[in-house]
Amino acid sequence: MSAPDPLRTDAATRVLIDGRSGSGKTELARALVDRWPGSQLVRLDDLYPGWDGLDRGSVAVASILITARWRAWDWSAEAPGAWHQLDASAPIVIEGVGAISRSSRALADVAVWVDLDDATRKSRALQRDGDAYAPFWERWAAQEERFMARENPRTLASMVVDGVDTAAIVDSVSRAARPGTTQP
Repeated sequence: MSAPDPLRTDAATRVLIDGRSGSGKTELARALVDRWPGSQLVRLDDLYPGWDGLDRGSVAVASILITARWRAWDWSAEAPGAWHQLDASAPIVIEGVGAISRSSRALADVAVWVDLDDATRKSRALQRDGDAYAPFWERWAAQEERFMARENPRTLASMVVDGVDTAAIVDSVSRAARPGTTQP
């Protein structure tokens, strides 16, 4: 009898990773996808329709989970971009602010909220995106606040993790998403 392998992906697992800007969502999602060969990552940053698009990006999550396809946003043209087809039989990880809502949570196996203090989040986000994001920080934060008040994604999450070191918690997220799987 072989030992359980929480990193094996035999079936289509759906994972949502949410948290405020700069909390560590993308880092956690990339680490998780790296652990799961054949898994697919959808970054909501690639489909928000502009700087006022958090709510529309969030609504798209349920559609992605149902149809396994999504449409990118062309930030430079400020217009809809190309369609992307996912493999519905493979794991899908969706990360971004607004990933966890009442409608999307019902369609996912695991939902992870990444927590981090405001000062560290802002420092990380502005260091990562610099001048491109700085003028929009407050505008985006206001959308986050409204979304959190309406959907309360933290309470919908199956796990709340500390964003200080997301690489350190990828194993626990992986085990929660893929319990009881076995190695060949």
